[in-house]
Amino acid sequence: MLCVIGDLVEDVVVWLPTALSYGTDTPSRIVRTRGGSASNVAVFAAAINTASTTKFRSRLIAQVGNDALGDQLVASLEASNVEPCVVRSGRTGSIVVIVSPDGERTMLTDRAAATELKQAPKNWHDGVSVLHVPAYSLFSESLSTAARECIAVAHEKKITVSIDASSASLIKSFGITRFRDLVAELNPKVFFCNTDEAEVLNLAAEPLELDIVVIKAGAAPTTLICKAEQSSVAVAPVGEVTDSTGAGDAFAAGFLTKFEQTHIYVSSAKQPDEPTLRECILAGHQLAARVLRSAGATMEA
Repeated sequence: MLCVIGDLVEDVVVWLPTALSYGTDTPSRIVRTRGGSASNVAVFAAAINTASTTKFRSRLIAQVGNDALGDQLVASLEASNVEPCVVRSGRTGSIVVIVSPDGERTMLTDRAAATELKQAPKNWHDGVSVLHVPAYSLFSESLSTAARECIAVAHEKKITVSIDASSASLIKSFGITRFRDLVAELNPKVFFCNTDEAEVLNLAAEPLELDIVVIKAGAAPTTLICKAEQSSVAVAPVGEVTDSTGAGDAFAAGFLTKFEQTHIYVSSAKQPDEPTLRECILAGHQLAARVLRSAGATMEA
């Protein structure tokens, strides 16, 4: 099972058919969905994990408010075959995502209770083979402490760990050297980032000494770095892009689900070969394409 730790919030996606008219009305389409990078990954993974015979196909560790909105979000996880491993306290957060006509996003964030998780519920690791941690979960306390404790347990139990860099701007705010040092300390098996995050981290000149690094570049080829050997994987044309919200999360879900299905674990004596990892990347591309054609972090198209 894939387990993810991090945000469970409401996404309020404002889809602009034209440029925003400041100071007056702008007709738009507004979509309310369950959101948060971590919950997106868990939901997308559950949607494609058809091999699972259990009710819950993935798991989410999170804190959500003890309010009506929190009730709705937890129910939406269960309806999506995601096991809610959640703490209920505080006020549920929301993220307003403004999507421009070209599909680019601007996010206004109020994560509220999502950052207040102090400790994962007991036995979160039961049946888990992969733990995924968006770096959003490492930038704010007390969630960061809880996430780092989960990573330590995962290493002890030989559970594969992956980390997504999440945000170039937040890496800068957190501190570039500090973040690089933290990633090295946490030592994930897989590290995801996009080209902006790779540039901020200066990966071209100072590669991270990790087993697998995957650099996403939108429609351009994805870069795979495996044990310092670099290759690229082309991205199939998507067609019309409706909204890029959640596309990176979908890529991670597709990659990690394929990774899990091929039984590549951190305890394995054999290093995963490039062809197998390329299959994982292609699975990520395929799932991301479905999200790019949909409004919000969904796969409706």
